[in-house]
Amino acid sequence: ADVVSVSSRVSGWVTELTVLEGDVVKPDQILVQIDARESRLHLAQLDAQIAALDSEEAQLLAQRDMTDRLTSSRSDNQRAQLAAANAALAAEQSDLDLAQKELERANSLLARKVISRQKWETDRTRYQKALENSRRVEAQMAGARAALLEAEAARREVEVLNRKLETLRHRRDELVAARERQRLDLQDRTIRSAFAGVVDRTFAKQGEFVAPGQRLLMIHDPGKVWIEANVKETEVRHLRAGSPALVTVDAYPGQKFEGRVTRVGHAATSEFALLPNPNPSGNFTKITQRLPVRILLDNPGVDLRPGMMVEVVVPIE
Repeated sequence: ADVVSVSSRVSGWVTELTVLEGDVVKPDQILVQIDARESRLHLAQLDAQIAALDSEEAQLLAQRDMTDRLTSSRSDNQRAQLAAANAALAAEQSDLDLAQKELERANSLLARKVISRQKWETDRTRYQKALENSRRVEAQMAGARAALLEAEAARREVEVLNRKLETLRHRRDELVAARERQRLDLQDRTIRSAFAGVVDRTFAKQGEFVAPGQRLLMIHDPGKVWIEANVKETEVRHLRAGSPALVTVDAYPGQKFEGRVTRVGHAATSEFALLPNPNPSGNFTKITQRLPVRILLDNPGVDLRPGMMVEVVVPIE
């Protein structure tokens, strides 16, 4: 049968061994429990770190939205003030040009004594006033331009917050991946049976420290057993997949079981020996080799166990 070795993927102390040799187990039944206290604490720590990142992300989102609204309103206000300053400057520049022309004409008329000095002083005062108003509006426009640059610089804080949020999300993804890995570690500390079977042997005891990959026990499925026979190479020509076979089992004398050949090996068993003998000199005793043949019983009706001795008879076709 396929005897499966159950091993541990993690290290730790065996806190519980729920099965003994010969026990029948069901699928997904707990076989071994490994100490999981530290694994649970680490998982709780990762959950807390992820919750802290979520809280920090919510705070940054609120800060970004507030900054976005404030800086957007401020930028729009400064653009409006700059546009108003430009319009006022254009009006003041027109008044200044008109006052300058009138002053130049008044200077010419005063030199010819056509107008009174009082009239000339009135035109000069009007020019100076227009000049001062133009300079004042220019100063306002420069202030509005500087304020707009400052508001646009403040708008970049939104981009900075977006970058922080992106970095925060990457950190969260790393923690989520670490949490999933830790969750797998916690799950692997509870070793379950992958199929229904029988425990053949146990190699660990409760309280023992086990390492990753260490064999803990062996299980096989009693419903999936077969006969493995070694047939002489001189007789293998008579065997084919599907050939009928008659099997007797030493554990059940007097009973005969019918089966069929399901597989005929393509290499002799000597090819898989631990110490093969190549005999490069050519001086050797010729021995009939054997090939493995697998036979499946149609309906054994009894509890056949791996390792039992059997005898096989295959009729020659």
